[in-house]
Amino acid sequence: MTSASSSAEHAFAPQAEPAPARKPFTARGSFVVRCDACQLPQLNCLCPYRVETDSRVRFWLITHRLEHYKPTNTGRLIKDCLPHTEIFSWARTEPDPRLLEHLADPRFAPFLIFPDDQQDYAERVVSYQDPGEDKIPVFIILDGTWRQARKMFRHSPYLDRLPIVSLRTDRVTRYRLRTPASAQHLCTAEVAAELLRVGGDQHAAEVLDDYFDIFNESYSASRHHERLESHTAAMRRQLARLSFPSEGA
Repeated sequence: MTSASSSAEHAFAPQAEPAPARKPFTARGSFVVRCDACQLPQLNCLCPYRVETDSRVRFWLITHRLEHYKPTNTGRLIKDCLPHTEIFSWARTEPDPRLLEHLADPRFAPFLIFPDDQQDYAERVVSYQDPGEDKIPVFIILDGTWRQARKMFRHSPYLDRLPIVSLRTDRVTRYRLRTPASAQHLCTAEVAAELLRVGGDQHAAEVLDDYFDIFNESYSASRHHERLESHTAAMRRQLARLSFPSEGA
């Protein structure tokens, strides 16, 4: 807070020359008009197809700071469909205190999702088993590029005690907005849908899968300034769930 004396000094101080106007921000996509809710271009807004569902399985996303600013990030799709999803920001030296509290909470049975191709943590890799009715199963996903995820894994000692579940699936990625290193590298939303199936919740998996497909199609079309004029199969299924929610439960 500024004192009265310092305010007086500033009043008689020489005024600095006004800073030159900044160059307008012209990065790719900076002029796109986006929906405030879904962050997709309004040309193909995702909001009409958002279906909330529930699952006994929960997700905690530890998101790299760079991912928060990317409209192509699919982690937020999980929270759109499963409101109990929690998103934590990753920092190498300052773990989120709320995440640490959750990890210490005996109500939860957390499992870290990570590949099992490294010998230095092979003893931690387990096959998923339901922890029982007295525990809430939680899948922790490191939300970032593969390189970022490896960094988060190595530099997060508070995750060292967690069992690791390695997702095994024959599915290849359908994600068209970024180029993965391998077709077997599923994006965050695809991983969550597969984990819902592992946890025995086929309905929630289908809702998230369809929502992701709509996101994928809508964003791809918007990049070419094209409006999707007809409903895709995934859109029709989501609209049916919104019209008759009890039938899909």
